[in-house]
Amino acid sequence: MSEPAITIDSHLPLDWAEGAMRDDISRAFSNSPKVLPPKWLYDDRGSDLFDQITRLPEYYPTEAERAILAERSAEIAAKTGATTVAELGSGTSDKTRTLLDAFWATGQLKRFVPLDVSEATLLDAAEMLASRYEGLQVHAVVGDFTRHLQQLPIGGRRLVAFLGGTLGNFYEEERRAFLGALGDSLEADEWVLLGVDVIKPIEQILAAYNDQAGLTADFIKNVLTVLNSSLAADFDPALFDYIPFWDGLQERVDMRLRVETPHTVRIDALELVVEFTEGEEIRVEISTKFRVEKLRAELAEAGFDVTDVWTGEADDFGLVLARRI
Repeated sequence: MSEPAITIDSHLPLDWAEGAMRDDISRAFSNSPKVLPPKWLYDDRGSDLFDQITRLPEYYPTEAERAILAERSAEIAAKTGATTVAELGSGTSDKTRTLLDAFWATGQLKRFVPLDVSEATLLDAAEMLASRYEGLQVHAVVGDFTRHLQQLPIGGRRLVAFLGGTLGNFYEEERRAFLGALGDSLEADEWVLLGVDVIKPIEQILAAYNDQAGLTADFIKNVLTVLNSSLAADFDPALFDYIPFWDGLQERVDMRLRVETPHTVRIDALELVVEFTEGEEIRVEISTKFRVEKLRAELAEAGFDVTDVWTGEADDFGLVLARRI
């Protein structure tokens, strides 16, 4: 058996995470309202908590998306004719293996391009996938998908997968900018596959973000522990309550932390003192739920034609296939 064919391109400096966190947190706590980027939720404990959340009975998106991929991956391979599959925010590429299996079975798949900020995670996943699909070229890209779409290697026909409902974590202006950049990075007749959560009964949506086990509350509050350990801050997590609510105007779940008593926080690494008044909130994460026609219009604006939308038997999650025109 030949050695796995793996290439890794890095577009992030070694101290990227530290510098990016300092910039993000300085900006977040200098503004009103205070808005934290959700990427800092995912330290080791945060990643473990989120993995547990995806297995909860209330949290439907993960298994709903997996079921649609299992049902539709062969059709996606046939329709796109892609020879390269790229994945944004790939992590361990767990669900993506269903897609890759279908492409590999056709004999058309030549290359897989995972993009993620963690080089160690990318290397582990790349080695596993290169061994699983003997002869597959794995060209990993260490980068931020909001900044490095133009670094995706060219050649062949590409399908870019952006799964897990992550598109819904962008605010609308950020989402439009991201889709525009994605359109600019692809050639005509290349493809994008989006996993998106869709509008459904509000009770079902909110239950997924306010589980009875309290794991989502622990996950969101863990960001304060991350800031304490990474930036020598002294947040008292016990003073903050997790507040999820449905924003009907924006059609999204808004996940916040609310301080119940006045609280002064020192962030020594930034030489910053932050004053919280009673009842003040930190916006930590959003999860937009999409109407197909609105998403179709946003993709058209970015240069894509939506060819297929699959929502599975329960109509509770969507997989959207669109062609660059």
